[in-house]
Amino acid sequence: MSARIHIHIHTNDLAKSKDFYEKFFGVKPVKDLVDYLKFLPDFAPVNLAISNGVHHADGEQQVSHVGIQLDSSEEVFEQMQRVKATGLKVRDEMSVNCCHANQDKFWVRDPIGIDWEVYHLNYDLDPIEEKKMGMAKRGKMLQMTTIAPAAGCCATPSRTRSDKAETPA
Repeated sequence: MSARIHIHIHTNDLAKSKDFYEKFFGVKPVKDLVDYLKFLPDFAPVNLAISNGVHHADGEQQVSHVGIQLDSSEEVFEQMQRVKATGLKVRDEMSVNCCHANQDKFWVRDPIGIDWEVYHLNYDLDPIEEKKMGMAKRGKMLQMTTIAPAAGCCATPSRTRSDKAETPA
């Protein structure tokens, strides 16, 4: 298995972060968008995502979530079944568009509130098509009579979604 640890951080200066991580990892990002970067360094089993975001009040960097990228959707399903069998609460999201890609995934939350994502990247989304979909989605949202906060991709699930599966029963 060639699993990678996935870490997603927020920054208030994406250009400065890009410069730092290109130097640190010795590679260019594999995904370089206006609001999002992704690095897959050769020397470490890491998938680092960086997006524009908020910091804690004291100015410290905020980690969005930690994840494990698996080689197939079948592996995600197998791991999800294994974790469910332990009694941990799991939230699954299959074939979702998140972080500029389509993914199959599940989430669990540790005792201090850190969200862990276990996922398979099915395919990258075309940024032009994604932008078109976003505009269409915004148009539909304006027509809705009930407005609920959007989950948003790459957001910390505990802060954006109601989650009935947060704690063990």
